[in-house]
Amino acid sequence: MRRLLQICSIILVIFIAGCSEDEVTPHERFDAYVDLWNKQDFTSMYDMLTSDSKEKYPTDQYIDRYQKIYEDLEIKNLEITYSKLSDEQLDNAMEEGNATIPFTVKMDTMAGPISFEYEASLVQQGEEEEKNWYLTWDPGFIFPEIKDGGEIRISTTEPTRGEILDRNLLPLALNGNVLDIGIVPEKLGDNPEANIEKLAGLLNISVDSINTALSASWVKPEYFVPINKQVPDSNQDLLNQLWEIEGVAGQETLGRVYPLGEAAAHLVGYVGKITAEQLEEKDPERYTANDMIGQTGLELLYEERLKGEKGAKIYVTKEDGSEITLTETEVKNGENIQTTIDSTVQDELYQSLEEAPGTASAINPKTGETLALVSSPSFDPNKMVYGISQTEWDELQNDPNRPMFNRFSATYAPGSVIKPITTAIGLQNDTIQPEEEIEIEGLTWGKGEEWGNYEVTRVAQANPVNLLTALTLSDNIYFAMKGVEMGGEALTSGLQQFGFGEELPIDLAITTSSISTTGTLDDEVLLANTSYGQGEIETNVLHMATMYTPFLNDGKMLKPTILMSEEKGQIWKENLVTTEQASIIKDAMRNVVLEGTASYAKKASFPMSGKTGTAELKLTLDDENGEENGWFVGYPTEEQDILVAMMMENVKEIGASGLVVQKVTDALENIK
Repeated sequence: MRRLLQICSIILVIFIAGCSEDEVTPHERFDAYVDLWNKQDFTSMYDMLTSDSKEKYPTDQYIDRYQKIYEDLEIKNLEITYSKLSDEQLDNAMEEGNATIPFTVKMDTMAGPISFEYEASLVQQGEEEEKNWYLTWDPGFIFPEIKDGGEIRISTTEPTRGEILDRNLLPLALNGNVLDIGIVPEKLGDNPEANIEKLAGLLNISVDSINTALSASWVKPEYFVPINKQVPDSNQDLLNQLWEIEGVAGQETLGRVYPLGEAAAHLVGYVGKITAEQLEEKDPERYTANDMIGQTGLELLYEERLKGEKGAKIYVTKEDGSEITLTETEVKNGENIQTTIDSTVQDELYQSLEEAPGTASAINPKTGETLALVSSPSFDPNKMVYGISQTEWDELQNDPNRPMFNRFSATYAPGSVIKPITTAIGLQNDTIQPEEEIEIEGLTWGKGEEWGNYEVTRVAQANPVNLLTALTLSDNIYFAMKGVEMGGEALTSGLQQFGFGEELPIDLAITTSSISTTGTLDDEVLLANTSYGQGEIETNVLHMATMYTPFLNDGKMLKPTILMSEEKGQIWKENLVTTEQASIIKDAMRNVVLEGTASYAKKASFPMSGKTGTAELKLTLDDENGEENGWFVGYPTEEQDILVAMMMENVKEIGASGLVVQKVTDALENIK
């Protein structure tokens, strides 16, 4: 009998052991809970709570609260880890039906990382066959700081956009005072509808948009109600009209202001409300649908640096009014961008064009710094930010002078301002000998039927002609002859050494200068015309100015720069001319002023040098009625601290290149 009892006891122990192997442990149960937590499956997690926890915290205080908090805080990279109980602790837990497991939570949020430690209490519940482990839950599982109450709050701080400054720290784009325009409803007077309609007309907005703002649920008669319209405080004419309307008021705030207005609109650009397409391309942590973003110019180019990064804080407010910060990211204001632009030069060159179609660049030829980039006519960037009427917009779009078109980013036929470059190429490959005299009879030259009877023409008659005479009188025939003599490959190679066909090494959207539509000069007529700036050759106004720097720097062409932080005097190309050859070209450009086509520049109070150019815009080689663009590249002969390249469109009937010489000379006189 005793033997039988021993056998039964052994069988019972084996049976119990077998059952315990199938029983869920608190580790396994918590593993399942953690897996759901990492997936943010709050509904399934809720099913694993004790009955008491469910009774105390219904679904809206658990599932809904979890989801809202995790969404609002933009929680991601959630990671929950824990250390398993020892064998002894696990045995005790299994025997007693409860377990305490310490765990660690780590997560990334909109305001930075958060981590905390907490303890999970698990108890066994249910009948024998249904028995399982359930969590005793409280809000401390979300964040320990709210275990005993408290609300989670979020505060954000928008960054201040960086300003765009000129070389002297004067603002090109700044965060200046603007006025949020709004209405105090109770002060709208006896005829509120008429006042609202008048306000809408002045601000170019709809009456419906104003009424929508006034009908918001929070509005009270005595409240100031903003209507989502801002006006710079510099626009006093408009503000004075607004203040005459009953009920209209303004509140000061910061907004983007462009002090130079039209004079620098194409260069500086402007900001505007982010579009849906732009928002899709941007980091959602940095941009929202209400953000302003650079739309054109430097505002667009340096958007990432100007924007900054918003600050955010996640904190808990307790019933006693105290606050506990969970995590915080300090706001990073946008970076100020200091450019090499000189506001005085920029404004002076723009004003000198008097809204005529044209463009100008100014550089320091000894450092490569860009002092001005002008496109005329232009537009007011402040209106682009704070509202432009449909009528004004249509006028800009339909204006035949294309004020929205950025001329300094485009390319144009250079005409005779290319001749010093052709000279440099010819001197380098020995095609041009400075003292060589060429017999040129009459005002035309060609190769008869070989050229289809096409002839190159010149304006001034001289015979014989050497290099100095050719540059002084801008003799097309001399340079056409020399171009043909050196051949297409040599001229093409020389132009490429001056940067043709290569992107201008500057942080601006500028069209690359081109030699021809094919990049070659295989046709002899095209070759002849290209040598004096006609044919298919096109160049950008900044590149044109840059190409003159080798003559002032012993053969080194400087890299154009736009930021003060960039190294000065960087070399883009070198060995383009020798010191002696540069001296020959400089002497000739001084003679252009003294005895040649730029005689108006003699009126300056300081010696000037330069080269004129007239680009004929012919539809065909035989066209005699095409328009003309005028060019002048000029600089102070002695100081050489500024060099201006200017091009004006359609000057055939108003003074040709002589008008451009006058504009540049007068502008430099005012600048100096």
